[in-house]
This record gives sequence, C-alpha cells and structure tokens, in this order.
Amino acid sequence: MNDCIFCKIIDGSIPSKKVYEDEKILAFHDVQPQAPVHVLIVPKEHICCADAITEDNAAVVAHIFTKIPAITKSLGLTNGYRIVNNCGDDGCQSVKHLHFHILGGTQLNGQMA
Repeated sequence: MNDCIFCKIIDGSIPSKKVYEDEKILAFHDVQPQAPVHVLIVPKEHICCADAITEDNAAVVAHIFTKIPAITKSLGLTNGYRIVNNCGDDGCQSVKHLHFHILGGTQLNGQMA
C-alpha cells in the first residue's frame, strides 16, 4: 500500500529502531511509547486489520506469536508483558496495517481501557 506508514517502514523508506526482522515480520520500537518498553510487530505482507485474517494469511500471525517469546526475552521482559491489537475505528486502530503492541518494562495498569 503506497500510503501505509508501516509498509514504508518495512521497505526502509521510513527509518525505524528495529528489534527483530525476518522474511515474514518486522518488530520495531514505537515512536510514541506507552510503557518503558513498547514494540510493534507487523507482518511484512499488508493485512489491514484482524478482520482481514484468513486461512490464507493466518500463518503469519502464528509466526508472530512463535517469535514473541524470543523478542520479549531480548528486550529484558522477564517478568511479563502485554500484547495488544486494535482493530478498526472503534478499537482505535491508528494505522490500518495489522500490528501487535508489546508493552512492558514495568507493572502495567490492570485496566484495559
């Protein structure tokens, strides 16, 4: 997608502070962190949101979740973390490219909203 900021980060036209990258996904630090550690994990394939996950592209989501333990360990998140996905306007999805937030580095607020 030509106007997708995450696609531009993936292709390198917008710089990011990378945490992890392989052929399917990219993890990078959020530019507006909501916790001491705030990393985004995105599939390199443009999938607009959780509603667009299908049997054909679900493997990349599974891949993300198999990589999360190593990514969080590399970030020093040994005492836990939160994984968040926002979907659609009412879910406050600000970038229309499927992504997961990893938040940690402190005791997080127990409230989800």
